Amino acid sequence: MGMRGHRMEKGDRPRLDRLFLRRFLTLQSVLFPRWMSENTLMLLTLLVVALTGQLVVYQVGILPSQFYGVLSDQDLGGFRRLAVFALMLIFAISVLRSMEQYISKLVYVNCRKVMTEHLHRAYFNNLVYYTLSVEHPYVDNPDQRMTQDVERLCRELGSVASKLLTTPFTLVYYSYQCAVSTGWMGPLSIFGYFVIGSLLNRLLMGPVIPKLIQQEKLEGDFRFKHVEIRVNAEAAAFTRAGSVEHSRTARRLQHLISAQKELMNQELWLYFGTNTFDYLGGILSYMAIAVPIFAGVYKDLSSAELSELISKNAFVSIYLVSCFSQIIDLSSSLCDVAGYTHRIAELDEVMGRILQGQKNEEEEGSDKLERFDGAFVLDDVTITAPGTDDTLVRNLTLHVKKGHNILITGETGSGKSSILRVLAGLWLPKRGNVCVFTPFGPHGVLFLPQKPFLSDGSLREQVRSVYSNWVNSKIVYVAPSFSQYLR
Repeated sequence: MGMRGHRMEKGDRPRLDRLFLRRFLTLQSVLFPRWMSENTLMLLTLLVVALTGQLVVYQVGILPSQFYGVLSDQDLGGFRRLAVFALMLIFAISVLRSMEQYISKLVYVNCRKVMTEHLHRAYFNNLVYYTLSVEHPYVDNPDQRMTQDVERLCRELGSVASKLLTTPFTLVYYSYQCAVSTGWMGPLSIFGYFVIGSLLNRLLMGPVIPKLIQQEKLEGDFRFKHVEIRVNAEAAAFTRAGSVEHSRTARRLQHLISAQKELMNQELWLYFGTNTFDYLGGILSYMAIAVPIFAGVYKDLSSAELSELISKNAFVSIYLVSCFSQIIDLSSSLCDVAGYTHRIAELDEVMGRILQGQKNEEEEGSDKLERFDGAFVLDDVTITAPGTDDTLVRNLTLHVKKGHNILITGETGSGKSSILRVLAGLWLPKRGNVCVFTPFGPHGVLFLPQKPFLSDGSLREQVRSVYSNWVNSKIVYVAPSFSQYLR
């Protein structure tokens, strides 16, 4: 008795919502499981380095206003001291920025390692890699999700990690500095600019995410077609299948190109919005300082002092606008992160449900082990292909004892291989009970697949792997993983 795979509803559409937030936080708990984990410590180190860099950036940013002051006063000694100080600051910011970039790369690499190993543990556990492809076909291209999608997600997270960590601190600090120079009008106008930009970009991001996910799916299909031809090159050559495969591959390419064009059409408006707000931010700082200047707040200052003040305020305001602009610019990265998060988290969720279902089946089966005697016991079993209601075998009761031979014959498609798949634990019966009492290995049962396959490595490594499986086997249900090494 088995639960059929969950199907994605036709109305399901990945987007920025609570589902995305839940999935994103779930993946973050995998990447940063504890405060003292390696990834968490690297992230805290990145935060310290980035904040220190921001303090140095502020000192570098106000250097022009200080140069205005010493040059206006024709202070040669002050100019020399300021020039030496400026060189020291430039050297410090170069070191800090280099360290920040280096640690960001380390975070990316280590996050990819942790996430991939987490997915591999579930994927290669208890035949999940088989069940996933047979009973959950809507989870397309799991290989792409565990390789390319994980790599791109971790790369995006690594590239924006320092910005996300330091932005709250820099916003508070520069908002205070801006308020000191321009009054409440300066930071308030910049905040309003950010709110309007965020709402607009939130609206423009909506259609991009599902298009991105569709493109990644078609990328995987197109790549899989080429892998299929490469693996079966000899068989294709014998049957002269070049022209047929060319047309089918070209059709997949056409679908992929169409999806990419649709994605670019949606991204056009997103790029327009982000670029518009980038350039608007460049003049917003001067508008903010213009209000107190024309209101006569600084009428007592000389031209040199006013130039110094405008230069300092321009840096503070422009940097504050830049912080908000960076958040708005991250909308394109957020689209990518949302798309990859949905694809990776969906794979992780489905594999978790498969493992939980297998655990429940084993617990139910363990209560019935004492009721039967034999190597294999099928009690009133009805078998259907996964994902369909077409009955292959109905009401089959079969006891197979050790040392007894049995031959199953029948026409093609009558269900002979389906019985073996149920005995091997590859398929779950629609109804009835299946119990397997014989162990896997040289003193138990061995399943040989119809299509032979040797994994990578030498013949010696193949034999050692098979022997290791025999020795370490503690299986109640017969595990067909032997075919992984002798196929």
